[in-house]
Amino acid sequence: MQFIIKRLLILTLFTVIGINAMAQDYIITKFGVGNDSTKLNTKAIQSVIDKAYQKGGGTIVIPKGVYLSGALFFKPKTKLLLQEGAVLKGSDDIKDYPFIPSRMEGRSLKYFAALVNATNVDGFSISGSGTIDGNGLKFWKTFWAHLDSLKKLGRESTNLEVSRPRLIFIWGCNNVNIKGVKLRNSGFWTTHLYQSNNVLIEDCDIRSPFRPVKAPSTDGIDIDFCKKVTIRNCYISVNDDAICIKGGKGPDAQKLPENGIVEDVLIENCTIGEAHATLTMGSECIHARNITMRNCKVENNCPILKMKMRGDTFQLYENITVENITGKCGAIIDLNPWKQFFDLAGSTARPFGTIRNIKIVNIKVEATKFGEMDGNPEDKVSGFLFKDLEVTTKTPFLKNRHQDVKIENVMVNGAPLMVKP
Repeated sequence: MQFIIKRLLILTLFTVIGINAMAQDYIITKFGVGNDSTKLNTKAIQSVIDKAYQKGGGTIVIPKGVYLSGALFFKPKTKLLLQEGAVLKGSDDIKDYPFIPSRMEGRSLKYFAALVNATNVDGFSISGSGTIDGNGLKFWKTFWAHLDSLKKLGRESTNLEVSRPRLIFIWGCNNVNIKGVKLRNSGFWTTHLYQSNNVLIEDCDIRSPFRPVKAPSTDGIDIDFCKKVTIRNCYISVNDDAICIKGGKGPDAQKLPENGIVEDVLIENCTIGEAHATLTMGSECIHARNITMRNCKVENNCPILKMKMRGDTFQLYENITVENITGKCGAIIDLNPWKQFFDLAGSTARPFGTIRNIKIVNIKVEATKFGEMDGNPEDKVSGFLFKDLEVTTKTPFLKNRHQDVKIENVMVNGAPLMVKP
């Protein structure tokens, strides 16, 4: 009997030790990382991540101070914690971000790593009240200078022509939690989730500027071929789409295994400041289903719901609900063709979009206009409902060419909504 008890005690002890090892904190300043904001600490911080991984996992702790770094790669069973006053600041030299297999603009390709990268790291988390700052000013200025130089030649530029890093890229991870952190000044997209499921982004403050230098393409949260994503109690103001649903683009995108559906997304109790759109479907999206945005406040002049209809991609948007929204905005709905970087790539296919079962209900806002529902000629729209809206605007009509659009108790400037073809 005593032998059995001793064995149980030993097993319990080892279990506790194991749990403690897994939960160990790795404060980077205790492992040779100096608090000199001008010194590049990429290798030193990465060595702490690697050490934690080799010892069974742990939390990488960034203490108060400013720590300059290039791309960091988190490993299985490692996490990131930024304490109050901590700033993980991105290098503004693209050489500090390796050019590796990645995912950008709806395609799988080689691209520059983000500042914070997690691939196949189930249970990954970023927490604390500190800041991840992309330090993007140099990248933004280079982008606009490049754009201006091409305009003088009568040419356009794609977003990928100027090399810029994202702030966070999470790929193939399940049970992800990003909580309480401040995300600032990304060089490119701010938070990119790809092929990841069961993600919670909560109590975060996500910003990039419109002035004095615009921060181009700095989407707040990009959800790319993911399932079960919740965004809650966040503030987002960025110089592009605040929350964007992605998943692939191109005439054969729906056939490629690297592309896929985004479904079961909940956005609630958020405030959206200045942006290009509050919630966007596309432009790189083949299938979005079961998307709900509710109980949010808008403080901007951009569309609440924007649907980018690509003429070169088969798209299906279904079961989307936007409800209980208050504040000031641009359009209530912006459903229009999206022609940027149109490319059939030699295909003889004739892609079209399908939109069905969309509900915009219980909205009380001051808007710049009610909005438009157009799209490409072959697009199909059904089951689109506006219900219980109270809108004040100088452009008090909905421009709409689709038949199956229902309007119930929609008041604009105190009168029923007018619809024009």
